[in-house]
Amino acid sequence: MKMAIGTTKFCKCFQDLRQSFLQSYVLHSISSSQTLLEESIQAAIKTKTYHQIPDLLSSTIVEPKNNFNPFSFLSTFSNDLKTQIIDEILQSFITLRPRTRPHLAHAYLLSHTLQNPNPLPIALAVLQRTLRSGAVPVPQTHLSLSSAWLDRRRQSQSVSDILSDLRSIGYFPDRSTCNYLIASLCAVDQWTEAVRVLKEMGGAGCEPDSESYSLVIGKMCERRKSGEAVELVKEMVGEIGLTPKQRVLVRVVAAMRANREIRGGVEMIEFLERRGCNVGFESYEMVVEGCLERGEFVLGGKVVMAMVGRGFLPYIGVRQRVFEGLIGVGQWKLACAVRQRLAQLNS
Repeated sequence: MKMAIGTTKFCKCFQDLRQSFLQSYVLHSISSSQTLLEESIQAAIKTKTYHQIPDLLSSTIVEPKNNFNPFSFLSTFSNDLKTQIIDEILQSFITLRPRTRPHLAHAYLLSHTLQNPNPLPIALAVLQRTLRSGAVPVPQTHLSLSSAWLDRRRQSQSVSDILSDLRSIGYFPDRSTCNYLIASLCAVDQWTEAVRVLKEMGGAGCEPDSESYSLVIGKMCERRKSGEAVELVKEMVGEIGLTPKQRVLVRVVAAMRANREIRGGVEMIEFLERRGCNVGFESYEMVVEGCLERGEFVLGGKVVMAMVGRGFLPYIGVRQRVFEGLIGVGQWKLACAVRQRLAQLNS
């Protein structure tokens, strides 16, 4: 019995020792691989054979949990020299095929530049090249980029000045980069700063597009800032001449309905129609349902008439509720007009 217990303890002790040895071996192997990789990249930079870097990265197994970055040694260089090297690396990647080949290198460079004490404008240049290569930065980039951006803004620099700094290193602001910045600010709930970027990016020679507005409007709707969202919709249509996407209009109407501001939703649709912007069935239907919820039967009837004029047929339950609501408030004439228009569309 004692011999059996002793044997069991010995086996357990041996297994623990073996597991500890294997863990130490794996950690040592990873550390050796990382050191070799960093030395190889340093050699490629020294000889300016930058095109080798993507293959060096893809051929080395790196433990993702230890925050290792093969470009961390660049932190020991002066800011000007580091910027020059990173620029040369980015330029060398442009001609590489397939375009996905430098994606991992872009990811490491973006992470490295955003973690530096002075990340901008070089991090924006890396982001620009990353997006143009077709890659999507990891989600954590939203937090690090917005933090770097807000740090610069606290130094009393304007949006256009920070974006224009890209020109000092041979790059130019573009919509994709600005839109990613806006998305990052929205992702960390800095929608007021996102609005500033939207309003001032044109001063850096980069005019906003429909996606720029959609990102901010979507965040406003999420925060139920429906009034501000409507103002941006009117600005993008009336002042900039852009056409909002249907999914954006649906979100705005939904926010207004949730805030019980359905009259504002009706006014927005009327504004868009006057400006020649098509409003989809879902937005119209949602406005009518909002009118019914608020007991605004006359307003709901008028919206139904406008829907029919656009060739949209409300759901049968909605049609019935509008008709009954109009009868209930003594609006027989409007109720009959609505029924007649619906019958004409059905025929």
